[in-house]
Amino acid sequence: MTVQALPIENYALLDDADCEARIVAAKQKLGKRVVILGHHYQRDEVFRHADLTGDSLKLSREASHSEAEYIVFCGVHFMAEVADILSRPEQIAILPDLAAGCSMADMASLPAVQRCWQELAQVLDPDADVTPVTYINSAADLKAFCGKHGGIVCTSSNAGKILDNSFAQRPKVLFFPDQHLGRNTGYRMGIALEHMVLWDPALPLGGLSEQQIRDARMILWKGYCSVHQVFMPAHIDAYLARHPDALVISHPECSFEVCQKSQYVGSTEYILKTVRDAPAATHWLVGTELNMVNRLAAEVKAQGKQVHFMSPIICMCSTMFRTDPQHLAWVLENLVNGVVVNRIRVPADEARLAKLALERMLRIV
Repeated sequence: MTVQALPIENYALLDDADCEARIVAAKQKLGKRVVILGHHYQRDEVFRHADLTGDSLKLSREASHSEAEYIVFCGVHFMAEVADILSRPEQIAILPDLAAGCSMADMASLPAVQRCWQELAQVLDPDADVTPVTYINSAADLKAFCGKHGGIVCTSSNAGKILDNSFAQRPKVLFFPDQHLGRNTGYRMGIALEHMVLWDPALPLGGLSEQQIRDARMILWKGYCSVHQVFMPAHIDAYLARHPDALVISHPECSFEVCQKSQYVGSTEYILKTVRDAPAATHWLVGTELNMVNRLAAEVKAQGKQVHFMSPIICMCSTMFRTDPQHLAWVLENLVNGVVVNRIRVPADEARLAKLALERMLRIV
């Protein structure tokens, strides 16, 4: 007899304390059959239940080497896709709430990137002249596009190495979906701003002239992370006016102007390591997602370190926030009953090409 899934409606009105107890009980019953992954930006009520924590690629790789049958990714959609692509065939990737997407990833769709590639062909030979590089914060079909066209995936940690390798293959790079990671990384590699042009998918030829495309080394997609665009240079100036000894550290998804005013720029893991390894009693202004900043501040407080969120406006990743204790309890109790809900499965051909682009990256780093 087929067991019916427990409906999510049964969980919507449960309070967090009830969910907490049910999550703990379900985890005990499932044991090593399940691994819960918690991204750094996840809310505390969910993050505390994670077996593994970190950034998206690190989590997917660790989960693929675990004993778990079920990988429950408390993150967003593209992260669960990567977990499915890198996991073993017998493992099942699950996203607690299918509405947990990524607005930046959505800014570059496969049809729009394919149209860009076709329009570039009016000016040059993209398969000979351009390496497509997609940030890991993108849909699986864009990773597959890169796999098909000799391209590659990058993370905020390894973008510099990936760009170095890409330029060794072809003279130009099409970088999507985040313009800021591309621009900040390219500039730190010595690429002039005028040689990094912005492709607007809403305009013919991306809003560029043929000469701009010929002269460009990097063609940056007009995409961005809304969380990291909250931070402004004025926030840094105002804070340093009050606390001149503070150190500023930002994620490379922040604007060029913010990163230029920061002494340190790097990925979530880089930010955590830098602040953790810093001398006691240092004072930090941090430009990245609020949940992570708050947890880091609490962790290093005993060392006399002060960690402050850069923006006076409270902003967290709203799509990540959709994964709540209610959805996590729902997923786990269904697994206890032998029912898989919200499975993320990338089509086989797409997964093969996406994995090719990911493996190109992993060979370099």
